[in-house]
Amino acid sequence: MLKRFVAWWQAEEGQGLAEYALILSLVAIVALVALTFLGTEVSGILNDVGSAV
Repeated sequence: MLKRFVAWWQAEEGQGLAEYALILSLVAIVALVALTFLGTEVSGILNDVGSAV
């Protein structure tokens, strides 16, 4: 499996790698935005659970 991944990675050209980097950064930005908006809500729920215990 690792050999296949390495062979696939080496077969990609520079443009393909740039596209993957853009997709990865887009996913990271979406994750950060989601955590920013949901973080306070999750924190409130965990505080309620902690208070109930």
